Amino acid sequence: MHENEHTHGHAHDHEHASGEATSREETLALLSYMVHHNKHHAEELSGLSKSLSGDAAAALQKAISAFENGNAELERALELMKEESC
Repeated sequence: MHENEHTHGHAHDHEHASGEATSREETLALLSYMVHHNKHHAEELSGLSKSLSGDAAAALQKAISAFENGNAELERALELMKEESC
């Protein structure tokens, strides 16, 4: 097994681990943070995929695609929330 220490520059200690935001503004801020946070992870995964080949590379590419699709839905929810507040 190949082990690498995960050393990117942000913590995973989130105040709202329960997913319950207390206000609309907090929900918007949390969604915005998650969208940007997830984009960073998609970039990391993409970089990892370059070191793989065959079925492992294909599986990771499929996972990246699903991750990006989920993030696109988060972005859509964020934009809809912003539109509703206008």
